[in-house]
Formats: sequence, C-alpha cells, structure tokens
Amino acid sequence: MATNSSGGNIIAIPFRRTHSLRLSEPIQAYIGSKYDQHPSTFQHDLEVIDALRRDAVTSLEAHSSGVRKLQQYAAQLVWMGGKFPVDIGADFTWFPSLGYHSHHSQTENNLRFELANVVFNLAAMYSQLALASNRATADGLKNAASNFCLAAGVIQHCKAAILPELRSASPPEDMDALTLESLESLMLAQAQECFWQKAVKDGLKDASIAKLAAKVSDLYSEAGDWAVKSASITSEWIHHINAKHHHFSAAAQYRAACDCLEKRKYGEEVARLRDALNCVNVALKEPKVNRAVSGDLQGLKNRVQEDLKRAEKDNDTIYLIPEPPKSELRVLDRASMVASRVPPELSKSQEMLGDRGELGKPLFAKLVPYAVHVAASVYADRRDRFVNNTIIAEYENMTQRIHELLSSLKLPGSLQALEKPLGLPPGLASHAEEVRQANGVQRLHTTIADTEKLKNSTRLLYQEGLDLLRTETGEDEAARRKYGTDRWNRPPARDGMPKLYKQVEDIRGYLQQAETSDGLVQEKLRQNESLIRLLGGDDRDLEDYVPSSRRATMTAKVEREANQLRASLNEVSRLEARRRKKVEALRTKARDDDVNPDLLKDAARLEREHPLQAVSATQFEPLFDKRLERYNPDESELQNEATEQSRLLARITDANTAFQAVKHSDAASADRERALQALETAYMTYKQCVRDLETGRRFYNDLAALVTRFRDEGRNFVYTRRAEAQELEQELATSLAGLRIQEQTQQDLLARRREQTAPRQNDAVAIGTPMPAPVAQRPAQVKGVPPVVAAAELDSLRLAANGQDVGVAESVAGTSQQTQTTWQEGMPIRFGGGAGGAGAGRAQGQQGQANGGTAGTWDPSRGLRFVPR
Repeated sequence: MATNSSGGNIIAIPFRRTHSLRLSEPIQAYIGSKYDQHPSTFQHDLEVIDALRRDAVTSLEAHSSGVRKLQQYAAQLVWMGGKFPVDIGADFTWFPSLGYHSHHSQTENNLRFELANVVFNLAAMYSQLALASNRATADGLKNAASNFCLAAGVIQHCKAAILPELRSASPPEDMDALTLESLESLMLAQAQECFWQKAVKDGLKDASIAKLAAKVSDLYSEAGDWAVKSASITSEWIHHINAKHHHFSAAAQYRAACDCLEKRKYGEEVARLRDALNCVNVALKEPKVNRAVSGDLQGLKNRVQEDLKRAEKDNDTIYLIPEPPKSELRVLDRASMVASRVPPELSKSQEMLGDRGELGKPLFAKLVPYAVHVAASVYADRRDRFVNNTIIAEYENMTQRIHELLSSLKLPGSLQALEKPLGLPPGLASHAEEVRQANGVQRLHTTIADTEKLKNSTRLLYQEGLDLLRTETGEDEAARRKYGTDRWNRPPARDGMPKLYKQVEDIRGYLQQAETSDGLVQEKLRQNESLIRLLGGDDRDLEDYVPSSRRATMTAKVEREANQLRASLNEVSRLEARRRKKVEALRTKARDDDVNPDLLKDAARLEREHPLQAVSATQFEPLFDKRLERYNPDESELQNEATEQSRLLARITDANTAFQAVKHSDAASADRERALQALETAYMTYKQCVRDLETGRRFYNDLAALVTRFRDEGRNFVYTRRAEAQELEQELATSLAGLRIQEQTQQDLLARRREQTAPRQNDAVAIGTPMPAPVAQRPAQVKGVPPVVAAAELDSLRLAANGQDVGVAESVAGTSQQTQTTWQEGMPIRFGGGAGGAGAGRAQGQQGQANGGTAGTWDPSRGLRFVPR
C-alpha cells in the first residue's frame, strides 16, 4: 500500500506515471504521409494536443482542476480514435501504479493504450479526492461517497469500453480484468462505508446501521476475492481488505445485537455478540494492517466484549433464554446505497466536444474521416481472404493430393530402395536434418500445449458470458413468476438482444468444429510420433531402422523404367518448388497492395459530391471490386497449375505401373521399401501437422477476440437488464402499495356506509327515554372577567348554595334568568339541577317538576339556560 494512497482506514488508487512525449510529432508525420493535406494546416491543433497531454499527465495531486484536465485529454483521445489508426507511431510509456513491479515500464505504440492509462488516472483522481474529503462532517462524507462511486464508474467504463478495444496481446500489468474488478468493488465498499459512517453519526436505528454494515462487508469481500486472483494487488492491500471485511461483519452483528436487545431477544443478542467478537478476532489476526484499522478493530472489540459480558450475565441470571446456534441466526438484510457511476464527461465525451462544448473544440476536425482507414481495413481483410482461402489454400490442397497419391503408390520408397540399397537416401537425410533443426516432436507438443491454453482461456471467457446470460434469464423468469406476465411484461432477453444470443450458437459451433480439427491433428501425430522422433534423432538410429538390402542387378529395361519414374518424381519436386515461389510472390504482392491513395482520392470525390453525408466504408465497394481484379491472373494461374498437376500425376501413375511390372525384389528389399516409405510418410505428416497447428493457433487468437467481445457485450447487457428490472420492481411495488391503500379506503367507506344505513335496535325506547343530564364542571377562575350580576345577587346565590335561603335563591335565579340571557366567557353551563349545591339542586328540581320535567334530567324541548356563578 503506497503511502500516498493511504488515508487512515481507507485507501485510494495511486496514479500511474509516464514520460514526457510530444504527441504532435507522430501525428504530424502521419498526416504528411497518409493524407493529401499539409500538416501545417493543423499547427494549432498540434500545439493544443501537446498542451492537453502535458497538463493531464502532470495532474498528480488531488484537486478538482485535475479532473477536468484528464477528462479533456481523454475526450480528445476518443475523438482522435476516429481520425487516426491505433498504431499512429507514438511510443507511449507508462509505469504501473499497483503491484510489485511498479518500476517496470510498458511501452506501446497504441492510442488506446494511452487512453486506458489516462482513464485509469481519472479513476485514481476521484479516489484521491474522496481520500482528501473531511469525513468528520456530513458534507465531507457525502462528497467522499460520491467520488468513490465515480471512481468505480470510471473503472467499470475502462473495463467495459476501453480495454476490449485495446488491440494488444494483453492489457497493462495492473489493468487486467481481475485487478479492475477488485478496484471497482473496493471503491464501492469505501463509498458504502461513508454512508454507514454518516448513519452512525446521525444516530439511525441499529437495524438500519446493521444493514448498511452488512453491505459494506459484502463489497469488501468481493474486492478481496478478486484481489487474491490478481497478480497486481499486493499482500498489504489484501490484508487491509480482509480486515475491513471482517470488521464490518462484526459491526453488522453488533448492531443487530443492539436491535435484539431493544426487541428483548436476549438469546439472539448473545449469539450475535459472540459472532461479532469472533469476526473481530479474525480481523485482528490480519498482518500488515495500519494503525487506524487496528485501532478501529480494537475499539469495536472492547465494546463487544463489554456488551457480551453484560448480556451473558443478564441472560443467565434473569431471562434464561436459550442461545441459538450461529446456523439458526437469520441472515442480516442488506441496504445498498452505492453504485458505479460513470461521469457523463467520460461516457458522453463526444457530445461535449464542440465550439462551445464543455470539453473544448474537437481537434483535427477538418482531417479526412477515419472511415477511409476503416475501408482500408475492410479491403485488406477481403483481399487476404481471397488470396489465402481461394488461391494459397488451393495450392496447398493440390500439393497434399500429390503426396497422398505418392504414398498410395509407395513412392519414393520403392524407388529409393532399388537405387540405394545401403545407407540413407539423400532425400531422407535432408528430411531428417530439417526435423532435427526444428526440434521436431517437442515443437509440435509445445505448440499443442500453447493452443490448449488459448483454447481453455477462450472457453472460460465463453462460459463466463454464457453464465451471465443464464443467470439473467433465471432472474427474469423468477420475477415473471412472482409478478405475473401481465405486470412483468418486458420481453425476454433472447427477444431483446437476438444478435447476442445468435453469437452463443455461433461460438459454440466454432468451438466444436475446432475441437474436431484439433482431435484429428493430435490423432495424426500420435500415429506418427515414433517415426517423427526417429527422424529428429541420430543418423545411426535411422540407419538401424532402415534395413539394407543386397545390390540388385538392374537390367536395361528396369533401369529405363526406373529413370522414367525418377524423372517424374523430380518433376514433382520442381513443381512444388515453383509453387512455393508463387505462393511467396503472391503474399508479397498482397502485402504491398496499398489501397490508401485510391481511397483518399475516392473519399475526396465522395465529400465533394455528397457534402452533407458522412463517408462510410460501404461507399468504397466499387473500388474494392476493381482493385481485386488485379488478382484474376493469379486465379487463372491456379487453374493452369491444377491442369498441369493432373497430367503429371497421370504420368507418375503410368511410370510406377511400368516400373513395378519389371522390378524384381526380394524380402530384404521389400522391408527396406516399407521402412523408407514409412519415414517419408512421417515427414509429410510432420509438415502437415505444423501447418495445421499454426492455422489452429491463428484461429484461436481470432476467436479469443470474438469471445471477449461477446463476454463484454453480455456483461453490459445483463447489467442493463438488471437495472431495468430494478426500476420495474420499484414501479410495481409503488403501484401495488397504492392499490392496497385504495382497497383499504374503499373497504372503510363501505363499512361506514353499512353502519349508517343499518336499522338501530330499540330506537323507540331511546326516543322516549330522556338523556341523562351531564354534570357541569367548575371552570378555573379567569382573571379580568367582568361581573355578570350585581354583588348582592352573588351573595344571595352563595347563601342559596349553602341551603340558607332557598326562596331568595329562587327569586334571584329567576331574576338572573330574566336579566342575563347571553352566555359570556367564564360562565359555567348548568343543566337541570346541576351540581351547584344541595339547595340549588332542590330548587332547580322543583322548578323542573313544576314545568312538567323530571328532576335530575335534561329535557331537550326546554333548551339551554346559562346561569352566572
């Protein structure tokens, strides 16, 4: 872990370093050699691209201005990818920032290699900004989390969109898929940790904090799993990631235990605290962990130990609830708050280039479009297929037919046995020397092993893409069963991306076909391996294998037929030598076939005739057909060669028949013929195996690129489908919740309507029975309330309330009722014969009886009467 990338208990990605380079020089040279525009026309653009690179590669400090510099240079590199070829002639040198070989540089003539390194530094810049944020404040935590998510998004974009187009044998040392997967998960884990820290500061519920912590632990676990597989993640980082994984496992269990305590699940509380303590102890065993992480772990351990001691004591003495085993504990829920976010300045960089674009003007905008170069590549592919598959491959097939005929006629073994009955024939000796110099069988086995590795790697990539598609299909089917086809109405993945699923069948067919071809080659090698080893060994072993025969007496007739057969075989040798020269000349002709001048002229014509239409490679089809006509003479020569070969093979067959008719051979001579012919066949098999294995190696290299694109396209497609599924699930959850609320509201309204319309029991009795008079309460004294009656009247009321003068009370009450007819604030409400005292109650009761009422009850027909106190 580099010191500049460590920030207490979190880490950031270090920057990659590079050498200074004037990118304008190779661009200027390329324009001068490949275009009909003078490089001085783009002098300003050449100066700007040098300034952009200088600013981008020197921005190695955590500052927001560095983000913009990196984004601007990356946007121009993407734009230039549409103007220039990848290998423009600039040797970009970059040093890894991770791993054990950060002092070993890598140099490539590759614009996309430069782009990948710049984008990697953009991810490092976001992580460094997150590291520099003040995580002691809520805003600082938000900024840190946002920058970590942006760093993860940049890494994802580099992995999915840039590295697959690198067009090199292997990615940079610390930018392989395993390393980038680990870094992406690490950035997301630290972003999730910021949300966890904010939740702790805000004092959220323990259950919510436990969900956040559990997700942090999961992300660190993913980062650790990828890091172990990577060769560029140091052991120091791996120990840090593992310690954080176990730390947050413990933190999640601790918060879950606190939630159990709140919910009085005392047995489960003890079990979760015990598991938290175990996780902390495992984390503390990780070596090479910095003080901040170990300090956090020790603090958590102390808290867990104290709570565990208290919980065990309380449960053993008070609650006596059995402690469940760890296997029976419910798995904690996860709450994910993070996702990889690709900044639009990177994913939509070309839309932000323009005269008023945020990322500046596009450079070399007036240069001839790169469609010309695409067209050149299309023509080169078509030319190579025509030359290799139509002409050269047919030459090889014709040569193979010659050797098959010679082998069936036991030639040249039978002739060599007669001409040289002792020792090794010169032809066989030269074949043996060739196999010996090439390290014969060992070379074949090495090539087979390398091809097997390449094949297995390709199969793994194919299986990875296939597993992604199968997993997504299973998730989609599970959601369709859960929500039903009416609600989950998005089309299946196979209908949404038929081109991708067609690649599944195509690649499977390619692999099966290649497997069959490999088996044939290996079987052919097994059948002839011993003889090929013999050819690659000492001459003494060969002489021991080839028996000698006595010199036969050749008559004039036998010698004449033998000479005629030898002449025909020599003509075959001359034919093969001439054919090899033709094939080499044809390859040189194709290699020197430069279509660019004609393409540039045609592109200029197309731009003049169609100024508003973008030039595309398909518009050069007539030019392609015209240029391929130059290979028509070679194709015609192939037909002449086939005719000549047919005549030669007929002569050989006739000459061999005549030779066999006059030849006399004994047993020793027959054994020598068989031995010589077997060695000749083994040599031809060796040559055929070498050609077939080389063809297989090229096939698997091409297939690996195709399968890698398939895997990456499948991954992007699955990620997109999952995002769509999450949005659809959220919409369905919202609509279902609204539907439940609506149904509940309708049920409540119907219930109230039924209550209102249902006939009440004993309504007649209720109507005839007076309502019991409520007891009035004496209100608190209110200051400043004006008197309602005279003081003398109040005194009389008080006496009446004490039972001293009922008559006076009645008269005063009557007077009060007549004089005061309006209720004012502070006056009590009294019904019938209320609780104003015994005398008052009797007076009111008598008055009520006199009026036909019932004492102690309220008659609604009498209305309300307000009495001052």
